[in-house]
Amino acid sequence: MKFSHNSPQIFGATSLSRKKINVESAPARPVAEAVELPIPRTPNPWESRLEPFLARYALPLVLLFIAIAIARIVSTYNVLSTTADEPAHIACGLEYLTRHTYLYETQHPPLTRAMIALLPYLSGSRTQGVPGFQYEGWAIITYQHHPDRTVFLMRLGNLPFFILGCFVVFFWARRYFGPAVGVVATALFTLIPTVLAHAGLATTDMGLAACLGAAFLAMLVWLEQPTPWRGVVFGLCTALALLSKFTAIGFLPVAAAVAFAFYLAAERPAMANLTQLAKERAASFGIAVAVCLFTIWAMYFFSIGKVPFWNVTLPAWEYFDGIRVAMMHNSGGHPAYLLGEPRTFGWWYYFPVGLAVKSPIAYLLLLFIGLWACWKNRARLPWLLPVALAIGILLPAMSGNVNIGVRHVLPVYLAFSIIAALGFVHLVRRAGAAQWTAGALVLWLAVTGAAHHPNYIPYFNELVPYPQDRVLCDSDYDWGQDLKRLAARLRQLGATQVNYGYLVQTDSQFLRDYVGMPPITPIHPLKPAEGWTAICPTFDHATQYGLEYRYPDLRPWYTYLPVKERVGTIDLIYLAPGSLADKK
Repeated sequence: MKFSHNSPQIFGATSLSRKKINVESAPARPVAEAVELPIPRTPNPWESRLEPFLARYALPLVLLFIAIAIARIVSTYNVLSTTADEPAHIACGLEYLTRHTYLYETQHPPLTRAMIALLPYLSGSRTQGVPGFQYEGWAIITYQHHPDRTVFLMRLGNLPFFILGCFVVFFWARRYFGPAVGVVATALFTLIPTVLAHAGLATTDMGLAACLGAAFLAMLVWLEQPTPWRGVVFGLCTALALLSKFTAIGFLPVAAAVAFAFYLAAERPAMANLTQLAKERAASFGIAVAVCLFTIWAMYFFSIGKVPFWNVTLPAWEYFDGIRVAMMHNSGGHPAYLLGEPRTFGWWYYFPVGLAVKSPIAYLLLLFIGLWACWKNRARLPWLLPVALAIGILLPAMSGNVNIGVRHVLPVYLAFSIIAALGFVHLVRRAGAAQWTAGALVLWLAVTGAAHHPNYIPYFNELVPYPQDRVLCDSDYDWGQDLKRLAARLRQLGATQVNYGYLVQTDSQFLRDYVGMPPITPIHPLKPAEGWTAICPTFDHATQYGLEYRYPDLRPWYTYLPVKERVGTIDLIYLAPGSLADKK
């Protein structure tokens, strides 16, 4: 790997610690005395074959890996039904594009939602004026009578963010560790089931991952040489991150602070040097801030208004209102479930546990080896920067109260993939079994993901025993993606009615129009119902369908009945007609 002479400088100082070699003067030898020459080291297979090949064909290989991943992602579009959040996103995005307003729901910024709505808008979809963004989303998906086509176009709008994320991984790894490492890192990123899952949905999480990674990388490039143009790119990428999801407001500054702390530890600069570096970057940093603020304001059509409850008038007031709503959501918590325990305000260890069980074991092993390699090279700043991004994401996330999916920390996989690639190289540079181990881990990673296609949402690694929903639920397992399968199975069973979920008539009609569900009766946790009952683990484990664990000695009626079968992630229970009358 080419680290010692080509790596860029970061923070204005050399990013590498070069080992100083002291050579002592050798005693004079007689002219006739034979001198023993050192035996040249035989290059290992990485240096002699694999690294030159990957470096030579880096871009074609990266494009190939991205193309394969895109094929896997797109093939899930019509298989999986809409998840819980997708109708809301299309409603808000279409309002943004058609009315140039953003009032339905401000808790998420408009960038990813606008991308989700763009292709449906260009194909003729328009707002329906239904009160409530969830109802509006259902209406938009079904009113043209081709819901699958609308959902396909919605999800296709999220694909550019996945492609951007892949290129961020590649260019970051290539810039600081060489093109061969960039190819490996990109390949690993495209093999992660959780990444493929959320790249295939019309949601905001892949947008955050890609744009946050781009902002962090743009910051590093700007720090190396703070030109005005690099300041513009840094400001634009930061704006895109802040417009993708509000958690970027916490993630990016913390990641930058951790990176700066690593710089201080690795380089140990004098205070005078720090002052000089700050002065050199002040002007271009001002440009970056101006570009960032202008872009955010432009995204909200240069609106000016009063933020509700704050009693202050601001440009892009919807953005600040969204921050307010997101903070209220966090302070109020959210029903969640982890390791058999329901909570409203979450666990500090939720995301470490989630990443441990939702990441392939082979990937985790490469990650741990990569972390060891980063620790060994801790005097070299580029080795620490992916770790800084990961820490900058996990620390704020672990302090939050909303624990409903690993997707909320999806950007860590950009950093993890670079670290895991360094772990792969650490192995293949060694002789014998280590090289075979590296190849076996990559093969294991590829096979485990392919074996779960297209069920990337409920993926858990081999450490988690069945049933996996006893570990995590919600968007990590059961997010509504299996309703098409449920409807098809109910038709096979001849069901003319089903007991299912928290539903109102509009919701029931949407599922009938979209996936062909039979008439639906909402589940009541204390009133048994005859016929087929479909139990979603998320509603059961987190809320008991409204019972909310308020009475320790009381359990929902369906927990006393055996599960007839599991359709995807949904349990089917059957109570024969007349059973309740017989008991009376």
